[in-house]
Amino acid sequence: MTIDFPLILVILVFGSGVIWLIDAMLFAPRRAAVISQLQEQHPGWESEGSNAAASFQQSVQSSASEPVVVEYAKSFFPVLFVVFVLRSFLVEPFQIPSSSMVPTLQVGDYILVNKFTYGIRLPVVRTKVLDINTPERGDVMVFFPPHLNNTYYIKRVIGLPGDTVTYRDKQLTVNGERLALDKLGVLPEGDRRFSVGLESLGESSHLTQVDLMRPARDFSVQVKPGHYFMMGDNRDNSSDSRVWGQVPEKDIVGQAFAIWMHWDSLFSIPSFSRVGGIE
Repeated sequence: MTIDFPLILVILVFGSGVIWLIDAMLFAPRRAAVISQLQEQHPGWESEGSNAAASFQQSVQSSASEPVVVEYAKSFFPVLFVVFVLRSFLVEPFQIPSSSMVPTLQVGDYILVNKFTYGIRLPVVRTKVLDINTPERGDVMVFFPPHLNNTYYIKRVIGLPGDTVTYRDKQLTVNGERLALDKLGVLPEGDRRFSVGLESLGESSHLTQVDLMRPARDFSVQVKPGHYFMMGDNRDNSSDSRVWGQVPEKDIVGQAFAIWMHWDSLFSIPSFSRVGGIE
């Protein structure tokens, strides 16, 4: 079962805020009235004996004390609200769990995703409320794939609405124009051999790799209106639009723009050697 963190965060923010608001409007004034009444009934309590004064102070403190749930709500609401705003509308961190974007992104990379570059969307319901920019070819984008509604995926935008994307002999063509591919070399990895190259797409260039031991999966497709064709940079080891189809605009999350940490596992030491922008 996939945990819906945005929904959990919304519930926590809304719940703690409602508890704080109800207490401020209803119960806090009642506690203040009780304290005022006690003080009026004991105008000279400071001159009374030490035991009587201590007993009165204890009564006042007991009447003024907030329920534990209210104390927690007041403590956590500001922090949760700031996290909610940052995560929902500005920048959200993600971890790369698979090798589908190798060599651009490695398993264990922690990245930052711009949540507003493609427009402001309401959390959970994903409704866009403000248009800003649209994805461009070559962008590294986080989204919800059509076959998994609450699972984040990250791939590269290859085709825009209306584009014709063709893949022949492990070479991409978009709208009849073959993408420039500068082959950099072959890397052995166990019993596999990977050809690494620098591919030009749109105004950007990025690294890709193909498995020379696997046959090509040729295809040609036209991107539907309001959809995007996504592929991983690790072309022969990526579950992407070739497998589960095109990504509708409504399922866009944001643009990945930076690596801020690399951490292989809980038993390893975090590294900052890969910190930098994402091409």
